[in-house]
Amino acid sequence: MEISSTLLFALMVVAALTSIQFYKGRKLNLQIMQHYLRSIEEVVKPDDKDYVWLGGYIGFRANYKVNRDNVRKFEYTLTLLPRQSLLYFPIALVTSRHDKIYFVVRPFSQIKHEVHLIQKGYYRMRPSIENEDFLQKDTVVIEGREYEALFEKRRDVESLKGLITSMSKPENVKHVSLTPKTNVFYVLMKPEPDTIDHDVRKILDFTNRKLNEGSFSS
Repeated sequence: MEISSTLLFALMVVAALTSIQFYKGRKLNLQIMQHYLRSIEEVVKPDDKDYVWLGGYIGFRANYKVNRDNVRKFEYTLTLLPRQSLLYFPIALVTSRHDKIYFVVRPFSQIKHEVHLIQKGYYRMRPSIENEDFLQKDTVVIEGREYEALFEKRRDVESLKGLITSMSKPENVKHVSLTPKTNVFYVLMKPEPDTIDHDVRKILDFTNRKLNEGSFSS
């Protein structure tokens, strides 16, 4: 089968654009990863650290041993849009929508009450919550966005609302939870390069102040 000169030219253009996008996108994602790594590490100041490359140029996982104030460990996973892929990037904008960062803080204090705030409409398939049948449910509005609240104590919802409001862009916070079974404070959000240090400070402050003062441990 013969390939027309027009089709051949179009294929060559797509190949060239794909190659250009790969190198530009790869460079940009690497720069983004380096920026978040430096910015977060400067705020957390871990005693020990370990990084796991997630493969390709999609992100990394960081594990920090802090052992200071009320923070035993501070962990996060950064996943980026595939900016290096001309063909898959538009699809990822629909499926993944944006870069994501998942924070997991392991405090010294013991979390006693479970609570979740989940931005409505964010998850296409909401993650299962083990004790959901035993939790109270409500809808709360934070800076114009509705969140599904699942909780044992109403005051815990108010505390997490205060945390979300204090973040640089509250609408970027998609899911916040405190889970007694794993003793984990969890935050899923869309990160912003210019304000990531502010948001990490707020997460640390919440851990050191609210989680340590007995609000969630009595």
